Amino acid sequence: MSLEDDANLLEDVRERAPYDAADLLETMPAEDGVRVLESLNPMVAQQVLHEMTDEHRCAIIAAAPIEKARQWMRNREYPEDSVGWLMEPPVAVFRPSMTVGGTIEALRKLTKRAFITYGYVTDDSNRLIGVLVFRDLMLGKPEALLSEVMYSNIFALRPEMELTEAMKQTVNRHLPVYPVCDEEGHLIGLVRGQNLFEARAIEISAQAGTMMGVNDEERLSTPVLHSLRFRHPWLQVNLVTAFLAAGVVGYFEHTLERIVILAAFLPVLAGQSGNTGCQALAVALRGMTLGDLKDGDERRLVLKEGTLGLLNGLLVGITAGLGMFLYAHMQGNPAAIMLGTVVLLSMVMSCVVSGICGALIPLALRKLGADPATASSIFLTTATDVVSMGVFLGLATALV
Repeated sequence: MSLEDDANLLEDVRERAPYDAADLLETMPAEDGVRVLESLNPMVAQQVLHEMTDEHRCAIIAAAPIEKARQWMRNREYPEDSVGWLMEPPVAVFRPSMTVGGTIEALRKLTKRAFITYGYVTDDSNRLIGVLVFRDLMLGKPEALLSEVMYSNIFALRPEMELTEAMKQTVNRHLPVYPVCDEEGHLIGLVRGQNLFEARAIEISAQAGTMMGVNDEERLSTPVLHSLRFRHPWLQVNLVTAFLAAGVVGYFEHTLERIVILAAFLPVLAGQSGNTGCQALAVALRGMTLGDLKDGDERRLVLKEGTLGLLNGLLVGITAGLGMFLYAHMQGNPAAIMLGTVVLLSMVMSCVVSGICGALIPLALRKLGADPATASSIFLTTATDVVSMGVFLGLATALV
């Protein structure tokens, strides 16, 4: 395969979801698959390998360089959303008793087959004890030992660490590569800073679609039938939940027949309460994604969003209530003042409930072990529509 063909294949794979990329690579020689996977973000490569059949995965691993094959197999031992899935094999590993001159000669050969940023010094048990910076090697005396020029103040990641935590710990360090060590300090891999933040960006970019029931594996190139299979079940769920809101409106049909003017303000209430809930949902999901929401902060989050719902509902409710009063007064309705009051009270109550729901829904999904973003907008919309319409029509029935 030519370099141009390799580039086109790589671009094609990058535009596909992991399962789709796996299907494509399974139709090609294992050697081509290895070259593509080596060029991908390590986490994406691991996801593609995970989607392959056992037979083709074994063929890919057998065709890969021994260091890369071992690393791919080791990475599969860790959770998907972890540093372990991003690890690359450490190549420039030396012993502290080696000299600067001997290390430089070894690096001349190693750099011909691997991109090396730092050297790593380990003891006889492969425990990481130092990091080598090329500048210090070049300026060091040839006969000096690596133990004399290495940095012993080491920062290392753990393979089971979540990407969010790893990103927080590395965001102010700005290192191009981070060593990964196990509990005993053994060097088991490397993670490039670019790959770490790229993987996190991919995950965050998928969140908006997940909130609406769009599978996080769907891409622009995903076939129509696959997209239909991903999306349609959630639309059926949304339809069922919409029936709940329709049922609420139907229950108060006699009120709407008696006071037709109420129908004009149903979308206003649903829209405002829905926006309030979406704001709370966005803040909650952002806090979870960035790791700002710690254990024990849930109560504070719910109280904050409920308070904001109360204040926003009050301010918006005054404007909406005034609009209802003027509209009803122009229609010659004798209950214009009471209708304006109903809109005000309904807006306040709806915004309070929607703010609380916007915080509680992702918390509840996380508690159940599900992705907090999974179709959260669908559940939130149902809750806000049912509450806003139910409160509005209920108060109108009781007070007007």
